[in-house]
Amino acid sequence: MNRYSRNKKLISPTEQKKLSKSTVVILGLGGLGGYAVEMLTRVGVGKLILVDFDKFETTNLNRQIISTEDNLGLLKVEEAQKRVKSINPEIEVMAVNKRISSNNIDDIIKEADVVVDALDSSVLKKIVERSCNKNNIPMVHGAIGGWIAQVAVIMPGDFILDKIYKEDDLENKMGNPSFIPALAASIQVGEVIKLLLNKGELLNNEILYIDLEYNSFTKLKV
Repeated sequence: MNRYSRNKKLISPTEQKKLSKSTVVILGLGGLGGYAVEMLTRVGVGKLILVDFDKFETTNLNRQIISTEDNLGLLKVEEAQKRVKSINPEIEVMAVNKRISSNNIDDIIKEADVVVDALDSSVLKKIVERSCNKNNIPMVHGAIGGWIAQVAVIMPGDFILDKIYKEDDLENKMGNPSFIPALAASIQVGEVIKLLLNKGELLNNEILYIDLEYNSFTKLKV
């Protein structure tokens, strides 16, 4: 437990043990997903299921923490798995090299206590929302674009993505620096930990909308 000694002020030994028995699925291993993997690994979540179908490329180097000059052209899921094991070999890691679809999502998330949405497609996000509802699994939604980040907790029975998404692929249209994915992923991971430990106040039935260019932090009811 010395590994987690700096957690003790906010996570008790009993809670730490609960985290070690928890399973989190991270969908997408780009900017958001890479940082989420890093933080969930370091906080001690016991099993991580990492899902992506892509390989690292040069354009990822500006913001994706797992991306390096040495792993360009290699599968994101395999490199993320290596990253987890290099930090904490006690964590169980499953690498799923698949493109998400309505045909496979139920099987991918079936073991999850919480699903992390780090996808860059609103179409896929809505597929995940429906599957999480069907399988009674909470989903922590995240999205980024330019200076803007948004995070929400979507509980089974809640359907909010149709209300907030009118356009797809905002990340590519608005650009993405290094710091916005880290910001959004940090808040997502905080919500994951609160869900797993049943503590604190969740971003449920609302969206946390952050615009760092103007230092605006707004919670919007949905």
